[in-house]
Amino acid sequence: MHVLSGGAAAAVVQGVQAEFETRTGSRIEGTFSAVGMMRDKLLSGAPCDVIILTQPLIEQLMASGHVVAGSARSLGRVKTGVAVRTGTTHPPVRTRAELHAAMSAAKGIYFPDPDKATAGIHFMNVLKALGLDETLRNQFRVFPNGATAMGEMAKSTESGLIGCTQVTEINYTEGVDLVDVLPAEFELSTDYTLGICTASNKPQQAQMLADLLSGSASEAVRRQGGFEF
Repeated sequence: MHVLSGGAAAAVVQGVQAEFETRTGSRIEGTFSAVGMMRDKLLSGAPCDVIILTQPLIEQLMASGHVVAGSARSLGRVKTGVAVRTGTTHPPVRTRAELHAAMSAAKGIYFPDPDKATAGIHFMNVLKALGLDETLRNQFRVFPNGATAMGEMAKSTESGLIGCTQVTEINYTEGVDLVDVLPAEFELSTDYTLGICTASNKPQQAQMLADLLSGSASEAVRRQGGFEF
C-alpha cells in the first residue's frame, strides 16, 4: 500500500500502520515530504494508493482524475508555529514586533522548502512582510520538508537557533519545542486532506486505510500532534 503524504501527517500514518498491516497483511510504503513534491511524484507516475495533501491540492487532483471523486477526507487543520531546540530559551513571538526581534536575533533559521512546502512558502512570505527575507538570508537553513528541518535543528550544536513549520512537525520531533503559533496577522491554518488514488489496484484496502487515518483510530495521535478538528 503506497502512501504519498505531506510531512505534517507522517505520524498519523505511522500511528495506524500496525493496525492496518495486521488487518490486511499488506505493508504500508510511505513517502513524506513537501506537499508540492508529493503532488509532483503522483503526477510523474509514482505508485500511490492514498495521498495526503492540502485540501486545495486534493481538489485539483480530483478535478484532473488522479484522485477518486468523493474520496476526500479531512484529517484536521494544522497551524504554523515557531520552534526552538529543547532546553533553550523560548522567545516571545506573539506579535509582529516580537517575531521580528526573535528572527533577527537568531544565528540559524530552520524551515522547509519555500517553493513546494506549505509552511515554507508561507514563512518566506512572513519574512518578506517583516523585511527580513534578504537581511537574514545567511542565517537560513532550508530543508525539503518541515520534519527534516526540525530534526536537523534538534541535532545541531549551534546556539541561537529558531525554526518555523507546521506545529505537527514540531510536536512530533524529539529535541525541539513548540514556542507558539505565528502571530494572528500571520496565522496559517492548513486543512490536510486525504484522497484515494484512481490508479490504486487495492481500492478496498485504500478505503480501509482512509477510514483509519480520518477516524477514531487516529484521533488521539492527531490531537497530540496539533491537528484541530
